Amino acid sequence: MKSKFLGTLAGFAGAVTVSAAPTDRPNIVLFMVDDMGWQDTSVPFDTASTYLNRRYDTPNMERLASMGVKMTSAYACSISSPSRCSLMTGMNQARHRVTNWTLQRDTSTDEPNPYVDMPDWNYNGIQPAPGINNTAVGTSFVELLRETGYHTIHVGKAHFGAEDTPAADPLAYGFDVNIAGHAAGGPATYLSERCFGYNPDGSKWHPRFATPGLDQYWQSGVFLTEALTLEALKALDSARTTDKPFYLYMSHYAVHVPLDKDDRFYDKYRARGLDDTEARYASLVEGMDKSLGDILDYLTDTDQLDNTIIIFMSDNGGLDYGARGATDDGRHNSPLRSGKGSAYEGGIREPMIVYWPGIVTPGTTIDDYLIIEDFYPSILEMAGIGTYAVPQTIDGQSFVPLLSGTGSTDPGRILVWNTPHTWLPVEFEEKGQGYGQTCAIRRGDYKLVYFYRTGRKELYNIREDIGETTNLSAEMPELTEELSRQLGQYLRSVDAQRPTFKPTGLPCPWPDETDFGDILQ
Repeated sequence: MKSKFLGTLAGFAGAVTVSAAPTDRPNIVLFMVDDMGWQDTSVPFDTASTYLNRRYDTPNMERLASMGVKMTSAYACSISSPSRCSLMTGMNQARHRVTNWTLQRDTSTDEPNPYVDMPDWNYNGIQPAPGINNTAVGTSFVELLRETGYHTIHVGKAHFGAEDTPAADPLAYGFDVNIAGHAAGGPATYLSERCFGYNPDGSKWHPRFATPGLDQYWQSGVFLTEALTLEALKALDSARTTDKPFYLYMSHYAVHVPLDKDDRFYDKYRARGLDDTEARYASLVEGMDKSLGDILDYLTDTDQLDNTIIIFMSDNGGLDYGARGATDDGRHNSPLRSGKGSAYEGGIREPMIVYWPGIVTPGTTIDDYLIIEDFYPSILEMAGIGTYAVPQTIDGQSFVPLLSGTGSTDPGRILVWNTPHTWLPVEFEEKGQGYGQTCAIRRGDYKLVYFYRTGRKELYNIREDIGETTNLSAEMPELTEELSRQLGQYLRSVDAQRPTFKPTGLPCPWPDETDFGDILQ
């Protein structure tokens, strides 16, 4: 589905068509996890269970998978803000240009690089209306849900608008309720003993990452993940008095750093032989899973489960550096290569599960690929919203036909990623894990990764080589150049950005402007 501007923002509601009767419209829960890798679960998303699947206990993900369908080729962006901006607007990251993480207004988060300068990207995030520089304007699907009768609830991480911009507050972007969402992309701490980043007098000891709105839990011993869940359940109780279907965006800060241990689960992972760091991480994973179970239990106990769609997703690949050790083998996301921030599968392939009673077949798997901007038209279709007018171009395509069994991914469909940044310190670029300035394309079974600074091209058959171990570019030069042309043409068509070389000030070539094997310094 492609929707473009049909009127002013103030008048868009008149162009929205709702095809379902109010009593037939389902509740929708989007359960979003932060930085959760494809393998950070006891649910296998590969063809067989792996040692990482056996490391973690996520019984409620197992429960949801048995009730619904696993989407084993679901993609997001490699960094949080780009994914969340694509989710909210339906635009590909190359189009909305929020291609790194956002925080302070008018401030880039790029790491310094001795070789290239970064483009002047949209570091103020997305916004609901014009007037803010370095932003992309788009109407959120949440606003469309609200305008057509949904009660909309945001709980947890927002991270789609910079500080001191309208979109820093989810209430400005379509939500009736906002619990703990603000500009920051991570928590100062998960510990109520440290007041989630505040001092007991209400001042902040961590000025930017303190989690707001949870002062009733300060020094209570309640972990942040649990506090958010308790508040979500209260919000669902309130939603029952509205006589409206609800949309709950349960957007956890877990499993993002800091790796504070969740004492409810930490000791058992230490007893299994995990070191302190990995036990802390595993405890964050299981605490998130308990939250999922609590929401499933609530919906069951209130007789709402049969009229609720639940979508489980992560915003980018699992952490594979820094707080978990700077590894060179992607072991934290094995068999996927690398992790968060990388163009390789470990940075962009996500665990996804969909429960939709009467539509999906319980306990099944779908391997057709999809990407985060697809959530926009998909959720609107689930809600019975057929046509709508918005100021942005929607790049996403509905995955409802995949769920209903009425369609499949067009083998010619392309997915595109563009990260023209130094997200990590420059020394990580030399580790061979896909960090640095990259763009990438997947079409069918093949994926091309292009490195802006060096001109390197890598081609992989993802279906046969999910770990991206064998670069086929030399063996398949025609396909390499064909995908290079398609990628370059797409990036130019959406006015994408690229870095420039420091010595000359010239832009790095697009992927179709270099021949195979060129090395550009």
